[in-house]
This record gives sequence, structure tokens and C-alpha cells, in this order.
Amino acid sequence: QVQVVESGGGLVQPGGSLRLSCVVSGGIFNIYTMAWYRQAPGKQRELVAVITSSEDTNYGDSVKGRFTISRDNAKNTVYLQMNSLKPEDSAAYYCELRISDYLDYWGQGTQVTVSS
Repeated sequence: QVQVVESGGGLVQPGGSLRLSCVVSGGIFNIYTMAWYRQAPGKQRELVAVITSSEDTNYGDSVKGRFTISRDNAKNTVYLQMNSLKPEDSAAYYCELRISDYLDYWGQGTQVTVSS
């Protein structure tokens, strides 16, 4: 049974940093694309960052230059380093294990709140 578990969310002041982690268990990790999404209340889920098995990365326009996605295949973990956080970054952040266009697994999410 594949499990995806996010952690690292919390309350941070504007301009601060957080690092989110996503651990995958029960399946092969290193050959699949991983992604972070976020969803704020009343808004659609949006792509934050993607990292492929060959560690190619792509970012949403709103986080480029501030967020960095990385992966540690030895730990079955993907990270999202978030710097220069803004109130508009507040959302529930979700991790996706992308097996194919038709199969993926999601975590339960971790809440990030950016507020003074």
C-alpha cells in the first residue's frame, strides 16, 4: 500500500522560510515524478513545483525564485524549501506521487500560514 505523508507546515511571519517534507512508503520512489500543489480556501488547487526522476524541475510562476523542490531517493523523500514567504502563500500544501497520467497518489496535506 503506497502512502504519501507530508510534514513541515506551520505558522511563519512574512519573509520567513519553511521546509516541507513528503515521505513515500510502500512503493518505488526514485523512478517517478513528484510534485507539490497547494490549495487556499475558495481557490482551485494549483501546481507549485515538480521534480522528475532525472531531477528536472519546474515551478509555478508565483513561486519562481523563492521556492526550491528537491528529492532524496535514498530517503524516499521530496522537499519543498520555501523562502521569502508571503501571506498569499498561505494554503494547504499537498504532495503528489505521479505514477502515470492516469494513476497518482496524494498525501493528506500540511497547512502553511504566513501571517504577522
